Amino acid sequence: MTEERFIDLVRVEQGPLRRFLLALCGGDSALADDIAQDSLVRAYVASGSFMGLSSFRTWLFRIAYNCYVDHRRKKHPGQAPIDGSEALNLEDRNTSDASFRYQQLHQALDRLSEKERTAIILFYFEDRSIKEISSILGIPTGTVKYHLSIGRSHLKEHLSL
Repeated sequence: MTEERFIDLVRVEQGPLRRFLLALCGGDSALADDIAQDSLVRAYVASGSFMGLSSFRTWLFRIAYNCYVDHRRKKHPGQAPIDGSEALNLEDRNTSDASFRYQQLHQALDRLSEKERTAIILFYFEDRSIKEISSILGIPTGTVKYHLSIGRSHLKEHLSL
């Protein structure tokens, strides 16, 4: 893959990738940007090995998800708790009404397991197919369906409290 082709593909996916990471990071835009940057660097370094077995989008989201998981595994002492109020609303994040609208949803999402939260975000927020989510998470499609089902059930419980 040429550098120009990589840049063109990244331009198309940059917004959805950041939105995905912002939702995973509970609205912490600085953390999401750091993970996105790390993801793009890793993708660029590995771009020569991209074989097209999946779409570029799926490949890039898989790298980003792995970067997110790597970050979660590290210990971060003294890190402030994250408020997930801005994760879905990139365009209107400076508006308090817009931020408040999704606060309860993001608090409920933060209470889900990592796989449930990621499956819900990819399926409902990013309109990814079950097959694509399966590739991104590296799990079978039946397991994706399970995480979506259980995640919806847990969201319903958390949102009705």
